[in-house]
Amino acid sequence: MCLGIPGRVVELRTDHPDLARVDVEGVVRDINLGLLEDDPAGPGDWVLIHLGFALQKMTEAEVADALDVLTVLGQGDGGAEDPFAAFQYDGTDDDPLAGRLDPVTVRP
Repeated sequence: MCLGIPGRVVELRTDHPDLARVDVEGVVRDINLGLLEDDPAGPGDWVLIHLGFALQKMTEAEVADALDVLTVLGQGDGGAEDPFAAFQYDGTDDDPLAGRLDPVTVRP
């Protein structure tokens, strides 16, 4: 499962055209906007961020929905009222390739 989070572009970096300073819940960080060439983001725009890359621009309504979901995810306790309880890992491995692949040896 991948998780994207919304952030608001604060300023475009003049020293690197693909980077912008983006506010994510009060933390400002550099985000790569290179994937948005067809619809460039500018200061004040909201973007969906995954692994340091802006994947798409977002509307205010999309941002509100995403933040609501993230809030619910952060409050989950696995109890009967938790809407995401069914998605918790139960310790079983349903991977069809489990046991069929050679183990990877990590060498220094």
